[in-house]
Amino acid sequence: MKTKVAATERKARARKIIARLKREYPDATCALHHHNALELVVATILSAQCTDARVNMVTPHLFAKYRTAADYAVADPRVLEKEIQSTGFFRNKTKSIIGMGQALVERHGGEVPQTMDELTALPGVGRKTANVILGTWFKKNEGVVVDTHVHRLSRLLGLTRQDDPVKIEQDLMAIVPRADWTWFSHTLIHHGRSVCIARRPRCADCVLNRLCPSSQV
Repeated sequence: MKTKVAATERKARARKIIARLKREYPDATCALHHHNALELVVATILSAQCTDARVNMVTPHLFAKYRTAADYAVADPRVLEKEIQSTGFFRNKTKSIIGMGQALVERHGGEVPQTMDELTALPGVGRKTANVILGTWFKKNEGVVVDTHVHRLSRLLGLTRQDDPVKIEQDLMAIVPRADWTWFSHTLIHHGRSVCIARRPRCADCVLNRLCPSSQV
C-alpha cells in the first residue's frame, strides 16, 4: 500500500514539475549540433565523458570531411584519433565510430536504423545513445535519456530513489507522459547545466524551488 501511495505522490509531483518546466523551457532540445541522424550518432558517441560544448567544437570539421557511413567505415584510425582527441577517450571512440560506420554499411545500407534493438547492436551505441537518436531525430519516444544531470536532478526532485540509470529510467517512464520523454530529458539536462548546478545550485532562481525536496530556499 505504501508503495502505491509513494508512486501516486511521485506522479503528482512530476505533473507539477513538468508544468513549470514547460513554461520555462518549452522548446528544449538536444544541445549537440547535427543536421542528420548519422551526425547525431557520431556526436553522441563523442559526448561520452565530454561536454557538449567541446563536441560542438570538434564536429564541424569532422562532419565536413566524413559525410556518409562509408566515409567513417574506411577512415584511418590514426587520423581520426587526432581529429577527436580533445573529446577524451579518443582511441575507444575512434574504434566505436569506425565500427559503427562499418556496421551501418554492412547491415543497413549506410542508413541509421530506427529501432532500439538495431541501434544498440551498433558499436559504441548503448541504450542512452539510442534514446537520444530515436527521440531527437526520429521523434520516437522509446525511453528517457538518463545522463549525469537527469540522474542527479531526478533524485533531488524526489522522482526516484534509485541510483542505477536503468532503474531511474524505468521510474521516470512510469510517471512522465510518454509524449514528453525526450523533451523531459533535454530539459533536465539544460536545467542541470544552467540552474541546478551540482556544486553551486541556484535554488533562489529555480522555478522548481517550491516543489523540490532538496531546495535550499
